Amino acid sequence: MSKNKLIGWVKYLSATLNILLVSTVSVSAQEESQAKTDSLEEVVVSGGMREVTRMMSPIPVERYSAQFFRKNPVPNLFESLSLLNGVQPQINCNVCNTGDIHINGMEGPYTMVLIDGMPIVSSLSTVYGLMGIPSGLIKRIEVIKGPSSTLYGSEAVAGLINVITQEPGSAGKFFTDINVTGYRELNADVAGTIRAGKWSGLLGLNAFTFQQRKDINKDNFTDIALQERISFFQKWQLQRANVLPFSIAMRLFTEDRWGGEMQWSKRWRGTDSIYGESIRTKRAELFGQYGFRVKQLPLLLEYSYNIHDQNAAYGNTFYNASQHTAFSQFRWNASLGKHHLVAGIPFRYIRYDDNTPATQHADGSSRPDHAITTGVFFQDEWELNRAWTLLSGVRSEWNNRHGWIPSPRAALRFRPDGRQTIRLSAGNGFRVVNLFTEEHQALSGARELEILGNLKPEKSWNFNLNYAGQWAMKKGFFGIDASVFYTYFTNKIIADYDTDPDKIIYANLDGSAVSKGFSLNSEMNIGNKLKLITGFSVMEVSSTETDASGKKTTQPVLFAPEWTANYAWSYIPGWGGLSFDITGKTYGPMRLPVVPNDFRPAYSPVFTILNFQTTKKIGEKTELYGGVKNLLNFLPENPILRPEDPFDKNVDVNNPNDYRFDPSYNYAPMQERRWFVGMRVKL
Repeated sequence: MSKNKLIGWVKYLSATLNILLVSTVSVSAQEESQAKTDSLEEVVVSGGMREVTRMMSPIPVERYSAQFFRKNPVPNLFESLSLLNGVQPQINCNVCNTGDIHINGMEGPYTMVLIDGMPIVSSLSTVYGLMGIPSGLIKRIEVIKGPSSTLYGSEAVAGLINVITQEPGSAGKFFTDINVTGYRELNADVAGTIRAGKWSGLLGLNAFTFQQRKDINKDNFTDIALQERISFFQKWQLQRANVLPFSIAMRLFTEDRWGGEMQWSKRWRGTDSIYGESIRTKRAELFGQYGFRVKQLPLLLEYSYNIHDQNAAYGNTFYNASQHTAFSQFRWNASLGKHHLVAGIPFRYIRYDDNTPATQHADGSSRPDHAITTGVFFQDEWELNRAWTLLSGVRSEWNNRHGWIPSPRAALRFRPDGRQTIRLSAGNGFRVVNLFTEEHQALSGARELEILGNLKPEKSWNFNLNYAGQWAMKKGFFGIDASVFYTYFTNKIIADYDTDPDKIIYANLDGSAVSKGFSLNSEMNIGNKLKLITGFSVMEVSSTETDASGKKTTQPVLFAPEWTANYAWSYIPGWGGLSFDITGKTYGPMRLPVVPNDFRPAYSPVFTILNFQTTKKIGEKTELYGGVKNLLNFLPENPILRPEDPFDKNVDVNNPNDYRFDPSYNYAPMQERRWFVGMRVKL
């Protein structure tokens, strides 16, 4: 990190301390007063698998309510996360708009996404599964930055995102949210509750459609993939006299999307005449929990099962894949004196099959991939006295490829008074290898699978120093949350398609990666009219590799911005039932995937995506809202290399730099300024 960069970041941090962010929409004065109290006593569960106020948790946990995400209405979870500090939804392909979630600059496969604490979105489904989670189902989202494998197992290397869904017993009788944009994107959320005796049910339906072909930069490619999807959700809870939980939920999801040349139609699917990427996804999920006692010992059975089926055509290459994921866990929570204990026995099974060489024998027969993990974990949260708490935990997980994998963590929390908390934590994360991929270069050919040596699980070590303080004011409150973090990552497993054209070679990378930096969140509520949260992160994310000659090379990781600032301004004047919101995010330079002699810059410019919204309350049940997205009308330049020759048929014609078709140069959405309007009704 250069001295000039450091000085620039410090100056920018000073400037952004005045940026205001909000976490709620316009609500009544009574709700505002309650929000002030709730902010000081927000409950989280992700840090230790038990309900505890955010300030009391030894592990730093960020908490975002459903109201927070309504400040910038979007049709799915993936886009919602763009408002969060240090969290980056990254589009990886400019044609089909696939994406993943980066935390503190680390790539998407190392972010674990949970639904109600269970690993439902993983592996194959991380590519498109995130797009299918409607924001209307969300009660709140909890984010942990840093390894969390001690409690949650594989994939929680960079951190985790826990999506907590609405509870039937506390949800309203009826809710609907319908909005449309100037792009003719139509999104509709409809939900209602049913009560029958001791049973409470929540039923929800989400539908989204976008069918307008847009080509702003005139490269003859759609800027945004056209989409149609439907998601049906239902969740049931049983009220039990012994207070032990019993719930079961189900979600069905289907989506049809395509992107490509403007003249593409379904009759060209899978051909080499007109380029298009067409993905059809079907998904079913079942998850729930059941509490019971064994000789007065309270136990909780958590379970989930999901099926993900994908039928895709990338140009003239077909990719058909299916994945079955089963998860179960027996968990025990107890408080013994000053000790809060949690222990569990998890089990996870993944069956994956596709039509690529990764799961096919040379004779064409199928060899599905089977991944099995089980083990045990234990954690003790020990209240030494009123001010000090020591957390220690360890997980020992067995995997059918790697054997036993230990994962410890420890944290120390110091709370000198009721307003401030200081946390020091260290932990280990791991990720077991997945021998399949959706890389486009792996989708053709009769390649043989080869594993070099005894593959080791990918691992990370994280150290985090966190300070959090909250103070009640005469007419509001103020809070601050700041962290210094350092993560060291080793044993990255890569798929090599270049060394031998007849093989896919899997091996551990001889090198490491580091993510280090500083993040700041601040929140303020002034007079129930002005609501303030500020997010700012400074990161330096790099990887070091050793080549065959022993030479080490260090370079920045792709798509990891040097700094980001996220913000929203909210003002409720107190008359006319109006509220005004400005949300947005500013990105510092990030390294981009360029090719030799590329005419495009290797680093993105500094840019801001800014949104404005006005909300009008009509009585206590209805809200009308509208505004403008991408207010500054920022668009990336040249996102696709050689769009005129997507099948690389004419690479020798007028191509002195030997370019190939490449749609991966992406650092911002290709959506220009556009209006949106919507209506919410809640009974």
